[in-house]
Amino acid sequence: MDTYVGKMSKTCLEMAIHDFYTAHDNYTTRLVLHMRNAMGDAVRATSAAIELLKNHQVKAILGPQQSRQADFIANMGKTSQVPIISFTATSPLLSHLETPYFIRMAQVDTSQLEAIAAIVNAIGWHEVVPIYERSHYGSGIISGLADAMQGIGTRIPYQCGISPSATDDQILKELYNLMTMQTRVFIVHMLPNLAYRLFLKAKEAGMMSKGYAWIVTDGIASLLGSMDTDVINSMQGVIGVKTYIPQTKELDQFSKRWEQRFHEEYPGIDHVQLNTYGLGAYDSISALAMAAEKANIVNSQFSIPAIRDNMTDLETVGVSEAGPKLLQSVLNTKFTGLSGEVYFKYGQMPISAFQIVNLVGDDTTPIGPWTENGITEQLLASNENSIREKNYLKKIVWPGKSRIIPKGWDIPANEKKLRVGIPVKRGFSQFINVTRDPLTNAPIVTGYCKDVFEAVMNSLPYAVLYEYEPFETSEGSGESAGNYDDLVKKVSTEEYDAVVGDITIRANRTKSVDFTLPYTESGVFMIVPIKVVDKKSAWIFLKPLKTEVRITTGAFFLYTGIVVWVLEHRENKEFRGPPSKQVGMILWFSFSTMVYAHKERVVSNLSRFVLIVWIFAVLVLLSSYTASLTSLLTVQRLQPTITDINALIRNGEYIGYQEGSFILDLLKNLNANESKLRPMRTLEEFNEKLSKGSNNDGVSAIVDELPYLRLLLAQYCSNYKLVSQLNKTAGFGFAFPKGSPLVPDVSRAILKVTESSDLTLIRKAWFGDQDECSEEDETTLTSNRLSSTSALVIFLIHFFYENRHILASKEPVKQKVAAIAKTFDEKKEDAHEAAKKGKTKEEEIEMAGRGEIHLTPGATSFSNHEDGLLSPDEGLSSTEPGTPYHEYAVRGMNGDGHRNYSFHSNSDSFSDVMVYSCMIKEGSHSGSCVFAVKMLSERSGKSKLIEEKPLEKLLALPSS
Repeated sequence: MDTYVGKMSKTCLEMAIHDFYTAHDNYTTRLVLHMRNAMGDAVRATSAAIELLKNHQVKAILGPQQSRQADFIANMGKTSQVPIISFTATSPLLSHLETPYFIRMAQVDTSQLEAIAAIVNAIGWHEVVPIYERSHYGSGIISGLADAMQGIGTRIPYQCGISPSATDDQILKELYNLMTMQTRVFIVHMLPNLAYRLFLKAKEAGMMSKGYAWIVTDGIASLLGSMDTDVINSMQGVIGVKTYIPQTKELDQFSKRWEQRFHEEYPGIDHVQLNTYGLGAYDSISALAMAAEKANIVNSQFSIPAIRDNMTDLETVGVSEAGPKLLQSVLNTKFTGLSGEVYFKYGQMPISAFQIVNLVGDDTTPIGPWTENGITEQLLASNENSIREKNYLKKIVWPGKSRIIPKGWDIPANEKKLRVGIPVKRGFSQFINVTRDPLTNAPIVTGYCKDVFEAVMNSLPYAVLYEYEPFETSEGSGESAGNYDDLVKKVSTEEYDAVVGDITIRANRTKSVDFTLPYTESGVFMIVPIKVVDKKSAWIFLKPLKTEVRITTGAFFLYTGIVVWVLEHRENKEFRGPPSKQVGMILWFSFSTMVYAHKERVVSNLSRFVLIVWIFAVLVLLSSYTASLTSLLTVQRLQPTITDINALIRNGEYIGYQEGSFILDLLKNLNANESKLRPMRTLEEFNEKLSKGSNNDGVSAIVDELPYLRLLLAQYCSNYKLVSQLNKTAGFGFAFPKGSPLVPDVSRAILKVTESSDLTLIRKAWFGDQDECSEEDETTLTSNRLSSTSALVIFLIHFFYENRHILASKEPVKQKVAAIAKTFDEKKEDAHEAAKKGKTKEEEIEMAGRGEIHLTPGATSFSNHEDGLLSPDEGLSSTEPGTPYHEYAVRGMNGDGHRNYSFHSNSDSFSDVMVYSCMIKEGSHSGSCVFAVKMLSERSGKSKLIEEKPLEKLLALPSS
């Protein structure tokens, strides 16, 4: 009762008995208090408990105050079957399950750990150091705190235990030891007297300044308002977690009465504040009084054992007959007290809400309540008569009167700079390179990885000092002291504080260090030379379809055309005509549907049904063909020499890898012969060995990580190709000691740099533009030339064949070219229409021969131009002025049945016309009618027979 909590509890107990029986004057039982002062000593507390049990046969014991005192007394209660009700012993080492007669009228210490974890997690601290009292009370929370921190990913690198009997110098020594560490967030859990001394010394050591963060548990936070002025001044900026008490009218009224009575009994204490311990004492009287009335234990006695020699006082106490009944009655009690809802679960009060407070000035400022749902802005009290109160989160004032959230760590006072290890290598200097200053011999580090690291460190919200230390055998030697695994191990042995370079994040390395997030692409690939592909084949368009498919498809094209023709030709004029036209229509129509170019309309519903099915089939076929052909045209040109690493290993071919890399172990795991594996150092050596090949002191393939191979492709993109991925890796990362608080901050900074343009600029500065080489698909161009050239060749062959007489004439070349050009420019008349026109003209001649009509000169004529071409003409008016022409006009029939012709020409090349007999029977359109034309050349002066053919064919001839 010498402590503030003891004095407060005594006052509350006495007031509780008076208040309870004033309100319940009908009760037949009365509680009588027997006070004993243990003076903070566990032995005195035990002795007092034995005395109360032996001499007064008390039915229950309220207390003791400390957990170490309650530990032994709880076992005494188990032996004597006397309930032990404690409202201040909060150690989790005390349990109702182990000592069933122990009842806790307070929150167990572990119940506040989730609230503390919520604070740490909300602010984002990654390391905390608990400072606890090395006693039954303090050590009971440590294992639970470690579990709570582990649940949010926060590390506990060190546990600082201080003995309750430690001197001020010993406390100061522990604090100085903490200052040499990086962590600046401390969680204090100890009894108030030791805590007061700790904070006084922490302020003396300068640890209550800007950059530090202190969190105190309920045992200290509940007493922040009742501490001395010196202690309050030393704890400015401390965050506390204390049991949440709903504010009610009854509580307000009792607090005023209690404060008045407390000042009357203890006038020398100025700072007083009622807390959960006093309210627990008050409510424990109500619980015990109601349980005693319900259990009806007024006349119960202790069963005393027979007296024997050498018996201890504890053995002579006996066993309470009413103990089990009273215990169950207390455990079943449920009511609303000043501290809120009072009921028991497993012999103790269930977890309730906690209030987070901040000590600023002379009083605590509420930050916000915590429940099982986390920290909230407001919390409605559980009592029906409670007053609604909004407790919004407020800005915390940290030690040093700072409103800036401490980052939670700092560079230790004895370490000014981070020692950053740098790998030493001869090749791939674009990634990392170490040279020496010729004057000072100081290391000069350059490269992509170094620039990324500096950009990341510059983006941190605080400054971090560091210096580079090359990983070499001796200073300035330029020789690496080991492989990358050896370099990473130097971090775990604390020779380096970090490692920067082209360090791949691997599972075996994460056992000793923590990596940041990767800042490069990931994966292990194989690169091989590109095989030369014959691009002269013009028949690649046939490869997507097998011969059987081509034959079947062609047959269905023909079959569909025939079906449509059969269904349409009787009622659709577009499917009628000469046999040659109908055959062409059959072939054209079905093939034109492949590109949906058919213009012929179908009128039969059956034909439309056939076309619906056929066009859908063509769509599927064409899509499949296009995809296959595209694949052939794009892949064939870039086809690598080999794509399977296992085939290389089986064939015993040489494989290259980067010296000092983990790729060697990877290839060994693939059962590769180590004698067939060739280490390389530089990018130029990569190119040289790969271009030579395995048979010429080179390699058939190189296996390495993607960033290195990208660099190789950027310089020699036309020679090599990436093939199968052999292994997945996380990429390059920065290595830090296990649990380093820098890791999460640097990882976030990497994301920040990656999302900005900084990383792109750094990459282009060292590697240039690494976009994939543009690859023209020359095979596709060849295929296109095939279709267009073939069509052009076929057209020219047909055109020159039709106009072969122009080419065979003896006219000058210039005139031949002009005649060919003029013919090409003329519109070609449809063969069917020309035949109809010729037949009409022949009928007119026949009718003129029978005298039915009269043909005037020029009515029906055949113009023979100097180019030698015979073509039908519709009158002389169609001939352009100055154009040479020769006209043969039918005049009529003579008595012998011969036709009479006249000849007119504006050219001197022709001078004579001879006509042979032409016999056509009356009413007939057939017969033998032959004429001949003689030409007299001015140059030779001789006549020459230039053409002779049946007249009826000549009349029907469209253009030749």
